[in-house]
Amino acid sequence: MAQRFYDTRTAQIRDFEPLVPGEASVYYCGATVQGMPHVGHVRSAIVFDVLIRWLEATGLRVTSVRNVTDIDDKILDRSAASHEEGFEPSVLYPAREPWWALAYRFEKAFDAAYLALGVRRPTYEPRATGHVPEMFALIERLVERGHAYPAQDGSGDVYFDVRSWERYGELTRQRVEDMQDAPDADPRGKRDPRDFALWKGAKEGEPATAVWTSPWGAGRPGWHLECSAMATKYLGAQFDIHGGGLDLRFPHHENELAQSAAAGDGFARFWLHNGLVAYGGEKMSKSVGNTISPEEMLGMARPKAVRYFLGQAHYRSQLDYRPGALEEAEAAVERIENFTARARTAGAVPPAVDGALADRVPAAFRAAMEDDLNVPQALAALHEAVRAGNSALAAQDLESAAARLTEVEAMTAVLGLDDVPEGDGDGTGPAADALDSLVRSQIEARAQARAEKDWAAADRIRDALAAAGVVVEDGADGATWRLAD
Repeated sequence: MAQRFYDTRTAQIRDFEPLVPGEASVYYCGATVQGMPHVGHVRSAIVFDVLIRWLEATGLRVTSVRNVTDIDDKILDRSAASHEEGFEPSVLYPAREPWWALAYRFEKAFDAAYLALGVRRPTYEPRATGHVPEMFALIERLVERGHAYPAQDGSGDVYFDVRSWERYGELTRQRVEDMQDAPDADPRGKRDPRDFALWKGAKEGEPATAVWTSPWGAGRPGWHLECSAMATKYLGAQFDIHGGGLDLRFPHHENELAQSAAAGDGFARFWLHNGLVAYGGEKMSKSVGNTISPEEMLGMARPKAVRYFLGQAHYRSQLDYRPGALEEAEAAVERIENFTARARTAGAVPPAVDGALADRVPAAFRAAMEDDLNVPQALAALHEAVRAGNSALAAQDLESAAARLTEVEAMTAVLGLDDVPEGDGDGTGPAADALDSLVRSQIEARAQARAEKDWAAADRIRDALAAAGVVVEDGADGATWRLAD
């Protein structure tokens, strides 16, 4: 069977042949670092981590890109709120934090979550703020082609003219007339309320550090623009796969496709979108109180079991969390680990094998992965190999056990289960590192408040940490922390 993927743009499962023989290029949307990662972010990262691992297992050389949106309305808004009188600092949001510091702090939290669950770093991980010149060039191309225009109100905004591009709406198969207005800036500056911002003119009260000088006036880039500029910089005008969460199809990916194609780029040949995460069949919502964070999951089960759970559904399906799900994932992981440990203890040593990793997996596993990355069927093949291996061990058939061990270890490598770092059982490991990083940032904010004799702010931070179960102890060498007994 040839490799096949479901392409969102054509709404069809299509045979995949890379643009460059022997190579593959993948761009998938990373985080807008305004807050802590949630399970949807982590699930998406695991989906595309498995995709990349599988493409590499088949012998392809993969170049992968995952962006970081480190400037955005929400990042600026949260930073601005921390400077307002009456702001209540918390463990996650200290007082008077610059927008760039907030963004970097949460970028590190995302890095820690990815590392904790064995998500490998992409080939490139560009930040939006580092690619403003590329964005200028893309806007200029669109203006020259008649697909973009400076705002009519002199605000410095630049908009994409959706009606100038007859294919607008092709990704989500919508008509312009049926779309919602784009929520950008002052609609008086637009020709059409659905036109979206490529460049956002500076507004009164925004920090000078969040402003760049452009041919259209001082301002900053629009959200959609950055991905088009960075994807083509690192992967070329046309590349193989663009991925992201289902919630990004519109308007983000629709706008990416429109502005890139209108500028003359072939852009992505395949669009892959992963499903969202639900709780007991319902959408997760803070207002409802049915959310669960990666940190909470890592507190309930080993990282390997959390990765198994988050990666076990078909990537296009909704993943439903329910109480007991992590225990089931832990049991499944233990069955795999128990077989591999027993097989090696019994002397069932896999022979050295050359060639692509995909050549070592069972035919059923390969067929499943080639059929639109069907991980549930691939896991069925993995557990069937474990059962067959256990039967071989029971019959003292070490040759068959060794063959099954070869298959099992190849499959767990493709699924990324072998790269999940485990703590030492003493509070160490990536999850503990992520917590330490966040708490220390609060301790530093408290120290700054004390240095400025803002005792009320310092006490609020200490109280917020205490409410979260963190005890801060002041000493001659500075403050340290520990979890409450």
